[in-house]
Amino acid sequence: MNKKKLFSITSLVASLVLTVGLVGCGKSSTPTADTAKQQEQKEEKPKINLKRDAKGKNGVVAAAKPEASQVGAEIMKKGGNAIDAAVATAFALGVVEPNASGIGGGGFMLVRFAKTGEEVFIDFRETAPKKAKPDMYKLDDKGKVINNESVIGGKSVAVPGEVAGLLTALEKYGTMKREEVMQPAIDLAEKGFKVTANFSGIIKDEFENINKFEATKKIYTKNGLPFEEGDTIKNPDYANTLRLIAKGGKDAFYKGELAKEIANAVQKSGGIITIEDLANYSAKMRKPVKGTYRGYEIVSAPPASSGGTHVIEMLNMMENYDVKAMGVNTTDSLHLWSEVSKIMFADRGKYMADTDFIKVPLAGLASKDYAKEQVKKINKDKSAEKVQPGNPNKYESGSTTHFSVMDKEGNMVAVTKTINHFFGSCVTVPGRGILLNDEMDDFEFKPGVSNSIAPGKRPLSSMTPTLILKDGKPFMTIGSPGATRIITTVAQVISNVIDHGMDIQTAINTPRMYDKSGELNLEGGIDQKVIDELKGKGHKVKSTKEYDLFFGGVQGVMMEASGDLHGGADPRRDGQAVAY
Repeated sequence: MNKKKLFSITSLVASLVLTVGLVGCGKSSTPTADTAKQQEQKEEKPKINLKRDAKGKNGVVAAAKPEASQVGAEIMKKGGNAIDAAVATAFALGVVEPNASGIGGGGFMLVRFAKTGEEVFIDFRETAPKKAKPDMYKLDDKGKVINNESVIGGKSVAVPGEVAGLLTALEKYGTMKREEVMQPAIDLAEKGFKVTANFSGIIKDEFENINKFEATKKIYTKNGLPFEEGDTIKNPDYANTLRLIAKGGKDAFYKGELAKEIANAVQKSGGIITIEDLANYSAKMRKPVKGTYRGYEIVSAPPASSGGTHVIEMLNMMENYDVKAMGVNTTDSLHLWSEVSKIMFADRGKYMADTDFIKVPLAGLASKDYAKEQVKKINKDKSAEKVQPGNPNKYESGSTTHFSVMDKEGNMVAVTKTINHFFGSCVTVPGRGILLNDEMDDFEFKPGVSNSIAPGKRPLSSMTPTLILKDGKPFMTIGSPGATRIITTVAQVISNVIDHGMDIQTAINTPRMYDKSGELNLEGGIDQKVIDELKGKGHKVKSTKEYDLFFGGVQGVMMEASGDLHGGADPRRDGQAVAY
C-alpha cells in the first residue's frame, strides 16, 4: 500500500474518498441502481484543464504556477526586462511551489539578448560541502544508501546556489532594484496562496518525511494533517528572510547571522555544511552548448548539466530519420525514440560530470558524425536489451521546476531550478522558512567514477533550459523538471514543434515516452495497438495514466511568424502561461 493510501486511511481525513463497498450496518452488500451510479460518478477521471496557453505582443511568462507567471508578467508591464521578470518569477515560485524549488536550492539560467545575440549561461547549481567525501554514505549490499541519508536530513544538503545565481543575473543584466523585483514574492509568502489538488497530493505523499522535522511540519501541515485543496498556506518567516535578502543582497544569505542559522540547521540534522561553505559559494558564468536540428539552432545547458549535450545528441540521432513521415506516437516513432534514449543514457552514465573536475568529450557527444555512428546500433525490428556507450573522443574538436520568459524585443530566458526531490531534504531552517535541498543524492556513491563526490563539486544534473533560434531569430524557449526524464521530454517536445508542426501547447500536451535502461514507459493516451506492436519488438512496456507528473512539466514560449508571443504550460502540473 502506498504512503498516500496508508495515510488517508489511518488519519481518517474526511475529504478523502475510499472507493470500497459498504457492507453491514444494516446496508445491503449489493449496490442499488442509485449507489452504482454514485460509484460510477466517483470513479470518473478528474477533468484536466488542457488550455494552459496565452498569447501576447509584449511579453509572456510560462511557469509551473499561475501566481508566479502573473508576477513575471506584471514586472514586464512595469517596464522591467525579461531578466527582471525571470528573477521575480523565480523568487515567487519558491513561495508557491516550495516542494520543487526555493532559495534553499539551485539551478541554471540561460539568456539570449535580442540586440546583440549574446548568450549567457549562469550556473547556480549547489555544491558539495568542503567536508564531503566520496565514501561519506554507508551503502547496503544492494548499493543503496542506508537510512536514506542522501535524500532526507542534513547529510543530504548541498550548499545552496539560488540566491547567488538570481542576484548575479539581476545585477549584471536587470534594470530594476532588488526590492522591487522581490516584493511580489514577499507579498505571496506573507498573504498566502491557495493549495491546489496537485500540491495537496504531494504533501500527502511526503507527509511521513515532513512530519520528521518540526519547522517543516509547522509550515506544511494544518492541525497535524496535510493541507487540503482550497486551504491557504502562509510562510511569514520566509517573507522576512526575503526582505533581509532584498535589503542586503547576496551577503545577507551567504554571510552573517542567516548563514550561521542555515549551517546550524543542517548540522543539527546530521549534515556537514559550515558557514565557510556558504561564504565561499559563487555562481559561475559558462558557455552554452550548441547544436542544430533540421536547420534550427539549439542553445542549451553545459555541464554540470548533462541535459543540453544529450538533448543535442538525441536530436542528432533523430535527424537521420524521417520523423515527420513516421507520425506522432506510432509504433515506428516510439521504437526509435526508445532506442535513441537508451544509446544516449549509456553515454551519459559513462562520460558526464562537472567539467571543473572531469574532462568531458562535449564536442564529440554533440557531433553529427558521432550520431550517425551511434544509430548504426539501432535495429528497426527489435528492442536492444543492453546498450554500451560509444566512443565520442575521436569526434572531439577541442522533484525541480522550469519557466520560460520572452519579451517583445525577443530577449529570451529559460530557467530550471530545484531542491531535487519533492520537499528536498525536508529540513527547514527554523524561524527562516527556508526549505533546504537534498542535492547530494545526485552524486554517484562509488569513488572513482566521473560523478563521484568531491568537495566543491557540482553534482551531475539533467536540467535542460533550452533556447531555439530560426534563421538567427528567436523561435522558442523551453525546459522541464523531471530528473533524467527532462532530457527525453524536452527532445520530444522540440520534435513535436519542428517535425510535426504543432503549436507550443499541443506539443506540450502530447503523450510522452521514457526509456533509460530497457523499460519503455508510455504515458496514457497512446493507442493499445501501438503498445502491443512495441511488445512484439521486444519492448518491456509500462503504461501510466494520462498527463502523468512522472513525465515532467514543460513550460515554453514561442515567437510566431507574426511576432506574437505564444506561451504554453504543462497540464501535468499546475502550470499556466500569462501574457500581455
